[in-house]
Amino acid sequence: MFLSLDIAAGGLQAQQTNVDVISQNLANLSTTGYKRQIPEFRDLLYQDIKRVGATSSDTGTIIPTGIQLGLGVQTSAIHRDIQQGVLSSTTEPLDLAINGRGYFQVTLPDGTTSYTRDGTFQISPTGEIVTADGFPLSPTITVPQDATAVSINASGVVEATIPNQTNPSNLGQMQLATFINENGLQATGSNLFVETQASSTPVVGNPGLDGVGTIQQGFLETSNVNPVSEITNLIVAQRAYEMNTKVVTASDQMLQSLFQVG
Repeated sequence: MFLSLDIAAGGLQAQQTNVDVISQNLANLSTTGYKRQIPEFRDLLYQDIKRVGATSSDTGTIIPTGIQLGLGVQTSAIHRDIQQGVLSSTTEPLDLAINGRGYFQVTLPDGTTSYTRDGTFQISPTGEIVTADGFPLSPTITVPQDATAVSINASGVVEATIPNQTNPSNLGQMQLATFINENGLQATGSNLFVETQASSTPVVGNPGLDGVGTIQQGFLETSNVNPVSEITNLIVAQRAYEMNTKVVTASDQMLQSLFQVG
């Protein structure tokens, strides 16, 4: 059987994965804090028909190149581009963007902590600052019911304006989590990530200190997907897919010719 059929089949699968990733990126073009995904590919093992560097005579003559036949391609990884997206103004007081490194910490119903760059926060019925799904920010910050305004500075200090009080009331300090390997985080959907052994344990700190990003109130981080680049990548993937199908067709025709001769 021709190796070209197996190789082309692997190429088709790789390009299908490529298109799947591009589709995911384009679908999340407007997702707050989304990081585009990038597929990586690697060649498979090689068959040594004539090993390079082997001797070709009793006098020690060395084969300069040899004959190696590759066995195709496979997907090796899909990583995220952690480059920051553009910060877009919304004027909403609980829309928060991280300018720099870091993730908001969110407490899930089972008590575990997830991490997100999506700063679309709201107020729960009990006054807590929560995500759109109602998951509270960690550390928990509660806004008094009679507060008329909430301000959050770049360092994450949360204050509220209370009627009949001269000075703003301090509600707490927001903290951000950073990771040695952000690509090691596992996405769980809803713009949330969880730590893994690959990401390392989170280092929690105040915004603006020790390399941690600052917080911008009234802004949201947009997706870092570039639609022009993704469409270009899509065209390249489509062409590569078509070329692999042509290899399958050519190999099939060659096999038919071989059978006819036999």
